[in-house]
Order: sequence, then structure tokens, then C-alpha cells
Amino acid sequence: DHYMQVLSCKQGCVTELASPPGREKPLEDFLPSHFNYLQFAYYNNGNYEKAVECAKTFLLFFPDDEVMKQNLAYYTAVLGETLAGPIEPREAIQAYRQRSLMEKQLLFFSYDVFGIPFVDPDTWTPEDVIPQRLREKQKAERETAARISEEIGNLMKEIETLVEEKAKEAADVSKFIREGGPLVYEGASVTMGSRALNGSQRVVVDGVLSDEECRELQRLSNAAASAGDGYRGKTSPHTPSETFHGVTVLKALKLGQEGKVALRSAHLYYNVTEKVRRMMESYFRLEVPLHFSYSHLVCRTAIDEKQEGRTDNSHEVHVDNCILNAEALLCVKEPPAYTFRDYSAILYLNGDFEGGAFYFTELDAKTETASVQPQCGRAVGFSSGSENPHGVKAVTKGQRCAIALWFTLDPRHSERERVQADDLVRMLFGAQEEEELPPETGAAAGAEAKDEL
Repeated sequence: DHYMQVLSCKQGCVTELASPPGREKPLEDFLPSHFNYLQFAYYNNGNYEKAVECAKTFLLFFPDDEVMKQNLAYYTAVLGETLAGPIEPREAIQAYRQRSLMEKQLLFFSYDVFGIPFVDPDTWTPEDVIPQRLREKQKAERETAARISEEIGNLMKEIETLVEEKAKEAADVSKFIREGGPLVYEGASVTMGSRALNGSQRVVVDGVLSDEECRELQRLSNAAASAGDGYRGKTSPHTPSETFHGVTVLKALKLGQEGKVALRSAHLYYNVTEKVRRMMESYFRLEVPLHFSYSHLVCRTAIDEKQEGRTDNSHEVHVDNCILNAEALLCVKEPPAYTFRDYSAILYLNGDFEGGAFYFTELDAKTETASVQPQCGRAVGFSSGSENPHGVKAVTKGQRCAIALWFTLDPRHSERERVQADDLVRMLFGAQEEEELPPETGAAAGAEAKDEL
């Protein structure tokens, strides 16, 4: 029993290391994740030998990880098989993994024969480390627990549905009353509100941009955007059937300052994002100002030869400030989700493509409640919480461009790049910037005054 306690304590070390102060749950796959980040860092630094070493080290733990296998294949192609082939995973990690697996075998054997419980802290443990009899026992226990859980869940769901229907009726009425503030800018008009979109805290606004402004911003995107920008260099982060190119406001302004793109277009990009922020703030009658959390001009382009038989989305259903568990009908508000995001908006620059509709769903990520077809100057705004799961249907032909915006009510989480962009705009354009802004009205005026403090 003493030896089993020692081994169990050793296995628990990784859990202790992965549990920083203030965090309720340990970070999953703490050790392997280091080598995921390291291989990407070495790739960015152009050190492909080290990138190969770290990729191979990560694959010790997850040998079937498709993304990492693709990364390794790319690094090998760049270096050449002669140089990349002899590179081995880190020796210390190989030794750690081997020792850890031997400890696990002993602990699982003890669990199977003597009944001394052991909970494996790792997700990477191969199945064959667990004795066959124990595997079958655990499988039977899981199936029994799942069946009981399902029966209880169905019962609770019936009760919850009745309660939720009553609560939702009351909540929706309250939210509808609060929505509907002025849009601040002339030419913009509400096409659909929450009721028409079958939800709460939702709006579709048309006329945010003119046709010429849309074309100018598309030209800016095609000139300034980088493949995989905002997605750690992954050119197809959400689906292998589309490529993604993006550019932030600050990067566009800097390129404009350097004369690499039209400065006027970069300035338009900056002003348009501020325009949407003010509209959102005013329409939803917010009592405190919205701050930028992240802004990104992104174009998704369909890869023609990868459309046949396609069944996936351009962007799967998700929630912007919590981790959606569609099976459990839950959305957990904890990292790595951007829990500080409060409102989201997408401003479309074109509609001359096939597919690419934006849509809202219920928490099950399957039941569609509303769909919005992109077009030039159309904006979709909504609160970022679990009340608004959403996704993007496959872009099957052409290029779909939009400005994605996320906002926070907490100034502590205001985007640093935005502050730098504000300073750069003041330096480049000075008083002209203030003159171009329209007068504020209603709730937005008060909120903006607070923002200037």
C-alpha cells in the first residue's frame, strides 16, 4: 500500500503543476501543450530543426493528432528528409513518458487486483496500459452511469422546460423593451430585431456602408490581409475547404503609414469599427460604454477543388464568451473562452458568393432559430452569451468578406491594439478625426462621455 501511495503521489505531480493559484480545475494536457506552443514558436522564428523536435515530442503523447502530423510533414518538407529524419523527440520527455506509463501500469494493476482506486490524470494514456478486465468493468460502469444519467436528465429536462418557458417569456419582454435605441448614423436602418430573429439581444442593421465603401474595404483586405492572421498562421483554421485571410485595424493603419496600402482605406476601416461600436451601444441602450475587445477584417475563400461532398460549416456553432457543450445544453463560462466579451457584431462587405449564411441556433447547436444572408453594409449585432449560439454555413463558391467585432463592458479587458490604433490615428489625422464623428444622441451620448474620462 505504501508503494502504491508513492506511485499515486508521483502521478499527481502533473496535476499540481497544472493547477495555478485561483484556478478551480487543472490545465488539461499540461506537459504536451508546452510542445504544441513551442513548435509553433520555433516555426515563427524560422527554427525548423527545433520545430521538428517539438512536434515529434508532442506526437509521443498524441500520435494520431492530425494537425500536428500535418505540421511535422510541412517542417520535414522545408528541411528535407535528410535533415529532419534523424531528429528525435526530446530524450528527457521520452524517459518521462516511459516512466509514467510504467507507474500507470502498476497502479492500474493494483486497482484491478487489490481494488486500490486510481484516477489517471492524463488524457494521453494508451488504452492498452489498462488491464482488459478493468477496461471492461469501467466500460460497464460508464454505460450504467450514462443510462441512469440520461433517465434523470430526461426527467429534469421536462421540468426545466416548463420553468424555462415561463422565465423566458418574462425575460424576453424585458429585453424587447430595452432594445430599440437610435442608430445614431443617418442611412442605417433596423431590418430585423430580436423578435424577428426569434431570440433576445439580436439585431440586423442595413445601410451601414455604401457600395463604394464595401469595395474599398475589400480591396484593403486583399492588399493587406495575411493568410491565417488571427489563427496562429493556420490558413484553414475552421475547415480545410476554405482559406482565411485577415488584418487587424492597427496592422492596416501601419501599412497605410508605410505607404504599402491606401492610408485612406485603413482610416475608413478604423472609422467603420467605431461606427458599429456606437450603433451597438445606442441600439441596446447600454448604460456603460462598450470597449473594443478585438477587431478583425477577414475574408473566407472557398477552395474550388475541395467542395465536392462537403458537409461541414465555414465556422461551427459556438458561443463567443463561453465553451458550448451542445450535448449537455450547457455553456461553461471559463477560460480558454473569452469570458469578458459582452457584445459581438459582424459587418458584411459583400454578398456575391455562394453559401456563407450566418445563423443562430438553440443551445443544442442544431435547432436553427434565424438565418441572415450577408450583403454589403449589413451588420448583425448580438449579446455574446449563451442566449446566442451561432455559426456560419459553408462558403461553397467565391469570397466572403466581413469585419468581425467583439466588445466588452469591462475597460480592464479593452484591446491594447485599439489603444495603439487610437494614438496612431490622432497622430496621423489629428483634429480631423473628431470633426468626422457624428453628434451623439440619447443613451450613447452619456456612455461616450464616460468613455472619455
